[in-house]
Amino acid sequence: MERVLAETLLSQSRDPRVLLRALCRGEASAERVETLRFLLQRLEDAEECGGGGGAGALPEAAREVAAGYLVPLLRGLRGRPAGGPDPDLPARDRRRVLRAATAALRSCARLSGGPQLAAALAEEALRDLAARGPAAGAEAAVEVLAAVGPCLRPREDGPLLERVAQAAVALALGADGDRDEAGPAEDAAALAAGRLLPALGQCGGAALRAVWAGLVAAGAPSGPGRVGPQLLVLSALAERLLPEPGADRGPRAGEEDDLDARRCGRFWRTVQAGLARAPDALTRKRARYLLQRAVEVSAERGAPCACGPREGTGPSLFWWSEKKKDELLKFWENYILIMETLEGNQIHVIKPVLPKLNSLFEYAVSEENGCWLFHPSWHMCIYKRMFESENKILTKEGVIHFLELYETKSLPFAPEFSEFIIGPLMDALSESSLYSRSPGQLIGSGSPLGLKLQKFLVTYVSLLPEEIKSGFLLKFIQKMTSRHWCAIPILFLSKALANVPRCKALGVEGLLALRGVLQRTMITHQILLRGAAQCYLLQTAMNLVDVEKVTLSDVSTFLMSLRQEESLGRGTSLWTELCDWLRVNESCFGQASACSPTGLPETPSLNAYVKNLVHEYITSPAWEREDCFMPDWSEARLVAMMVLLAVDVEGMKTQYSEKRRTQNVLRIFLDPLLDSLLKLGTNAYMPLLRADRCLQLLWKLLRTCVLTGSGARDDEVFKLLQSFAMSATESISDFILRRLTMDELSSVSDLDRCHLYLMVLTELINIHLKVGWKRGNPIWRVISPLKNASIRHLQEMDGGQEPTLAWQIQRVISMAALATVCEAVDQKPELQLDSLEPGPMERFLASLPLNHTLQKPHPEEHSSFSEDSAASQGWGKVVAQYIHDQWVCLSFLLRKYHTLIPSSEDNVPDPVLPAVQMPARTLQSALGALTVLPSDQVLPVFHCMKVLVPKLLTSSESLCVESIDMAWKIISALSNTQLIFWSNLKAFVQFVFDTKVLTIAAKIKGQAYFKIKEIMYKMIEMSAIKTGVFNTLISYCCKSWIVSASDVSQVSLSSAKNYSELILEACIFGTVFRRDQRLIQDVQTYIENLGHDCAANAVIENTKREDHYVRICAVKFLCLLHGSNMSHKLFMEDLAIKLLDKDESVSKSRTRYYVNSQQHRLKNRVWQTLLVLFPSFDQNFLNRIIDKIFQAGFINNQASIKYFIEWIIILILHKFPQFLLKFWDCFSYGEENLKTSICTFLSVLSHLDIITQNIPEKKPVLKQALVTVLQWCFSQNFSIRLYALAALKKVWSMCKALHTEEFDALTSVIESSLNQVENMPGTGNAKKNWQRIQEHFFFASFHPVQDYCLETIFYILPRLSGLVEDEWIAIGKFTTFTDIPSDAGFQWYLSPTHLCELKPGDWAQQDVGSHSGEADSQSEWTDVQKKIIPWKINAPDLDLELVFQDRVAKLGKSISRLIVVASLIDKPTNLGGLCRTCEVFGASALVLGSLQCVGDKQFQGLSVSAEQWLPLVEVKPPQLIDFLQQKKTEGYTVIGVEQTAKSVDLTQYSFPERSLLLLGNEREGIPANLIQQLDVCVEIPQQGIIRSLNVHVSGALLIWEYTRQQLLRHGDAES
Repeated sequence: MERVLAETLLSQSRDPRVLLRALCRGEASAERVETLRFLLQRLEDAEECGGGGGAGALPEAAREVAAGYLVPLLRGLRGRPAGGPDPDLPARDRRRVLRAATAALRSCARLSGGPQLAAALAEEALRDLAARGPAAGAEAAVEVLAAVGPCLRPREDGPLLERVAQAAVALALGADGDRDEAGPAEDAAALAAGRLLPALGQCGGAALRAVWAGLVAAGAPSGPGRVGPQLLVLSALAERLLPEPGADRGPRAGEEDDLDARRCGRFWRTVQAGLARAPDALTRKRARYLLQRAVEVSAERGAPCACGPREGTGPSLFWWSEKKKDELLKFWENYILIMETLEGNQIHVIKPVLPKLNSLFEYAVSEENGCWLFHPSWHMCIYKRMFESENKILTKEGVIHFLELYETKSLPFAPEFSEFIIGPLMDALSESSLYSRSPGQLIGSGSPLGLKLQKFLVTYVSLLPEEIKSGFLLKFIQKMTSRHWCAIPILFLSKALANVPRCKALGVEGLLALRGVLQRTMITHQILLRGAAQCYLLQTAMNLVDVEKVTLSDVSTFLMSLRQEESLGRGTSLWTELCDWLRVNESCFGQASACSPTGLPETPSLNAYVKNLVHEYITSPAWEREDCFMPDWSEARLVAMMVLLAVDVEGMKTQYSEKRRTQNVLRIFLDPLLDSLLKLGTNAYMPLLRADRCLQLLWKLLRTCVLTGSGARDDEVFKLLQSFAMSATESISDFILRRLTMDELSSVSDLDRCHLYLMVLTELINIHLKVGWKRGNPIWRVISPLKNASIRHLQEMDGGQEPTLAWQIQRVISMAALATVCEAVDQKPELQLDSLEPGPMERFLASLPLNHTLQKPHPEEHSSFSEDSAASQGWGKVVAQYIHDQWVCLSFLLRKYHTLIPSSEDNVPDPVLPAVQMPARTLQSALGALTVLPSDQVLPVFHCMKVLVPKLLTSSESLCVESIDMAWKIISALSNTQLIFWSNLKAFVQFVFDTKVLTIAAKIKGQAYFKIKEIMYKMIEMSAIKTGVFNTLISYCCKSWIVSASDVSQVSLSSAKNYSELILEACIFGTVFRRDQRLIQDVQTYIENLGHDCAANAVIENTKREDHYVRICAVKFLCLLHGSNMSHKLFMEDLAIKLLDKDESVSKSRTRYYVNSQQHRLKNRVWQTLLVLFPSFDQNFLNRIIDKIFQAGFINNQASIKYFIEWIIILILHKFPQFLLKFWDCFSYGEENLKTSICTFLSVLSHLDIITQNIPEKKPVLKQALVTVLQWCFSQNFSIRLYALAALKKVWSMCKALHTEEFDALTSVIESSLNQVENMPGTGNAKKNWQRIQEHFFFASFHPVQDYCLETIFYILPRLSGLVEDEWIAIGKFTTFTDIPSDAGFQWYLSPTHLCELKPGDWAQQDVGSHSGEADSQSEWTDVQKKIIPWKINAPDLDLELVFQDRVAKLGKSISRLIVVASLIDKPTNLGGLCRTCEVFGASALVLGSLQCVGDKQFQGLSVSAEQWLPLVEVKPPQLIDFLQQKKTEGYTVIGVEQTAKSVDLTQYSFPERSLLLLGNEREGIPANLIQQLDVCVEIPQQGIIRSLNVHVSGALLIWEYTRQQLLRHGDAES
């Protein structure tokens, strides 16, 4: 149409100059500029053919048009950024004007008769770019350069071409690849790559070399954000940098032979970065396009090629050899397939391809010499892509695949592997979710990935060359210190390191790195995992450290990073292993050239080192002042640990003989300490710091020395330490008495010393009590003076004088001393100093004002500034400690004189002990103390409340309720504080749920009763968030309700029956944890299952805080109850009724529920508990509940619940056959109401032999069973018939055993029916299901009476019925839970039959994997999607002018300006559907890759003759770039349907009238070399899981949206 219009215009005027001048006048509309463009193109065509008119006139006219019209027009467009407002030109037409003007400008340059115009225009555009930058006006300048660039002469205009090329590269690389939002710079970069660079590529020579130099320059950007722009440029020039043989490379092609990108290492590193690290799919697609084009070019050329100089001894990044063409093509075909498939991000698509990854390694390693043929970095790109996937399942598959490499392959060493392991692999391993169990794997069996990691690391390190091993391990450990790891990854990494074979790999730097890892593990909250990681890191140090490169000082400093209470406990296997390591390497440790950090000269002997260590520790440096702070405890801890290690090492040497030698060694070590301790009481001039250090070391030795395990009683070292301490007791106690009572402690820092002295005194009391208390020992002589002096100090300071700091500090110390005495006396009755009558101390303590706040003292004249500031900053803490100690003393008084506490204060006129005999006032003060004390010091207040609340609950209920409520608020606020929460919770439970409190509250049924129940439910709710809270509550209540196992039957449950809801909730308790919580529990169970192999299990006490232990506690409590005790019997019956009501309410809440859902688990626990209670049910009680049990059988239940209901019905009928009449009634409801539930009752009949064991006359029962079963054998429902036949087989076998003539008439019918089902022909589902139901455990192996035990109820049956592992409770947990004693019939816990040996399986389930095939081992990819990038084939010389059929106009159809390009689509069905859609919505043309597809029957079946009414144009894929460029010059906007980082949502995009829609290939989408030709990418918003739509559907959606918008615009225009 444009050609016809141009011919018509030219025919109207003989002088084209007149016509051109006419077009250049008037408003610069899009239509006017486009008319000018195609008129100039027509003149240009005529000039080339020699038919132009006026040899000199036309060039002059062209120059006039360019200078007088087009250049000013473009200058005006440059003044505004792309898309900016233009008052003279609508924003929609701006791009059309720009492209038409630049196309016209190119024609003017060609018609001008010389290169001057093109050069001038290029110079001006370059100046404009330099002045404005890419942010403003770049679009117009780039369009001008793209238009006139091909007109420049390669030789004469070479410098100008180079400048243009440099500007193009700078623009293209200037985009910020890290930004998601498009901006002016990004638009300019896309324009430069899509328009300017391809145009420059046609110029060849200098321009192409300039572009290439800009890309490979040393200063070119190379970060992750730069990869995208670089690949954008490379893909734009792919046809020039990677030319096919025989392709037209432009002028002076011979000069471009050195521009082969395949030979450049930087090119390949950029491609690899795009494949592995690019964040967006478009950049990765460009990288794959370049790789595949390079492979295709290499294959077609056939000439040898290698990428630059090799790096090290490995292969080149890329190479080609004609001899190895087949192997190379196979490798790269495999490689590109895998990379394309990974884009899918869907594991079901990707998993079939993963076996192909193994073949890559087979191709990559030479069979001849075992060296790498392909650079290993290519393989690493695949793994990096998998590791960075959003799909964590894919990440896990990638990690496991990499860890399994060395299991089946022998790969040569490559530095890239080590770098990859320490980098991307360890980054991927930091994700905790990767360590989850595999489906079907038992809890506690260990993480499959963790075990593979261990095996991989052991294998890889063993294969490393010795000179590289040390550096790799050091970097590996240092990587572990580079981030805050979660508990699970650091645990398995540490375990893998600990299993690396012994080697001398690490020195001091390695020890420091391991110490850094230890500090990282301290931040986690899972104590057991933290302790286990420490154990493994210590084993790593012992295995990998080169002892000759480290000193004993280095080792001891490293050991200080371990927490002895979590890992390195004395007596554990780890301690023994460490001692043995020290013994073996004692003489090998290195010596330091200078002194160690502790100032000790290094010696290789362990004994000499420890001896010097003790000596230097005891010796106080001369520069230390007497008034400084107390020494740090870490030094004492270090010395104590090294002393004990050295003594135990010496014990290993003597082989448990010569114990005197061990004693001598210990005495040699501790002689300086003992000497100093013996002088404490007599040497008044001993330096204070020395005394403090000695006491610290003594206390640390006594605490650290305690053995973990059963050998603690026979420990000779501990006995020796005790004897040393006892020999110095008199001196130590005199020193402590003097320091505490003689006003020697007067500063805030002295409170720490007071705490030290009292700790040592308590330890000495415990030692003397263990060996036997004697009334005349030194401790006895100290306690009484200490008590009296403390009381005297407190009395003297109540005189009303102005307090000083020293006075107040002494007051605090005196109260602390009294608290220590009270605690010692309370715990050890042997220390009772007075008679039971209240003495002076008791009367004084009981008369002290409670919660008395110590007044902050005024600063003294001679006090130091630091002391004053310390006192002012920490005075609140000092006061809190004072109040805490006061309540410690008061709790001692209340327990000792609890009999004196009245229930009311009315009858105590003159109390001797006011705090005891006035309980209401004391409880009120306790409330005040809770508001003052910090949370970590409220324990003694809780202890006082435990004594006071039962006494006052009747007379002062509101006060007691207020106390309970205040205490609960404190506990709730502490729920996130790990250290002090559990001790406070335990004390809270002990006073709120005390048996006396529960009994009184239930009796009066007042506020306290309901408050206690409210708190009970709040604690259960808290347990869902903080595991272990309910455990504390239920354990305490059950233990308090059952005093001891010997008199359980006599215990009355009068208080428990009022709180049966607690037992009910415990029986059905269990939360469904989040995935991360479940993972932590799995790993903790795995560590616990390791037993003593992991020292953390021996050191860390198992707190039994798992949810299972709540149910275990409740079940063991119920097992201890006896039906002969009426209170027990009533309690259990009440609980059973509540359980049945709970089951009914759960069933009503949701009629359908999924397997392993919360409803399923609740119902399962209900019926488990009912089975436990069943032995206590008598006939009278069953008469009350039998209907509810049968009614439960009618409900549609999950399999496990069905089995439990059937089991309990069988047990009821077995024990009480009189209920058979009610059972037969269950079959009379009609088939429609019993489609699912009737199977439950038929299953019961399959155990009729068990039911009739206690019935002497079995014939009536069998007759009724036969009549009942036979009617269901003819049911229309297959499942019912199957169950009925199984029951019939059982009943008929019993009938035949009785030889009864009554049943002879039925023999033929029943026998034929059973024979028919047994001999069913074929292998269909009916026969399979009949075989499965007979083999099912419930019908074949399960014995309802013999298998009645806890193991079957809680472990075997849940496992066999398909319940999730969380619901399996192993019988070992019942036996290890000792808070509740086991009942006398403990043997019924265990299953006596072989049922526990069966494997899970349900007859109704289909065979797993019956249709799954083995991994494809064929060479052809028959099991994966194969994506093919279309390549440029031979470009035929075709005229691409659109020739529209005139029959469309004759039909009067409305034609839009939309062109749909489907040249990339392969399938005829998609093309046929698109053809029909385009015709229906009036597209102007459909572009096809080949018009031959129109004759295809599949095409015609979908198009239904639409091809007859729609213009079809053939444009082959290689011609698409030129076609799109042409359409752009005609004003079309090229729109692609593709998901990229800068895609526009279809709902937000406004289609221009001239739109060209480019559709991608069904599998590969739009190739990378065409994406940069797009003006915009539009994506269809999706909400599902599948990532893409069918290409016909996508095209139809965009065609309709275009049509809808055009209809709206035309409607608005008409209105």
